[in-house]
Amino acid sequence: MTHPIIKDGKYQYVSLGTGTPIVILHGLMGGLSNFEGVMNHFPSKGYRVIVPELPIYDRPLLKTTVKSFALFVDEFLKHMNLKDVILVGNSLGGHIALLQTKMNPEIVKGLVITGSSGLYESAMGDSYPKRGDYEFIKKKAQEVFYDPEVATKEIVDEVFATVNDRVKLVKTLAIAKSAIRHNMSKDLPKMNTPTCIIWGKNDGVTPPNVADEFNELLPDSDLFWINQCGHAPMMEHPDTFNQLLENWLNQRGF
Repeated sequence: MTHPIIKDGKYQYVSLGTGTPIVILHGLMGGLSNFEGVMNHFPSKGYRVIVPELPIYDRPLLKTTVKSFALFVDEFLKHMNLKDVILVGNSLGGHIALLQTKMNPEIVKGLVITGSSGLYESAMGDSYPKRGDYEFIKKKAQEVFYDPEVATKEIVDEVFATVNDRVKLVKTLAIAKSAIRHNMSKDLPKMNTPTCIIWGKNDGVTPPNVADEFNELLPDSDLFWINQCGHAPMMEHPDTFNQLLENWLNQRGF
């Protein structure tokens, strides 16, 4: 991470630029650095990019849920006095963004999801490795991407440390179960927020048919594909991701 993290009470976040707020929500095994490309691109385009650290492993077990994280995001947006927000989420972050938008659509002007959970039951389960040796964890981390080289040693080390920490492992499994319980298929048709869906054509965690289903269920959505791309398009193809997102924001007048 090349950008300074601001500590503000119980919140920690990166804030860059001025203008329309783009608030980014990282995934379960992800971090702020996953969106480095977005942070580098959009502040010069008239947007304020804000990336809060989600309290994935900091809450009591009973509050380690998708809904609890969505409430945290809602509190954060109000604490920052943010309105007319563009919410961007990858994987679990996409699920949290969807739930936040459902709960408070008046705050969210536009929604962007990529590799999001919320529909596909295996999205938060099978893909996240259980305890094992380093090479096993490395293989599982590489499977998240189309190009296994994107799974750097730093990424693998972080995943390895997480799944071999008993408390974090228990909470990871709790989040997986919560994500399955919070299937949003019945909610999506009632959500009229303009939504940009950017998906890796080779996503093995949330396969392409999941993106198609999101697109069919959401009343006002646009779906864009990135070829030779896995579960984290903003990491694997940051330039393409940024261009698709920028074009969509311009097209929608955001």
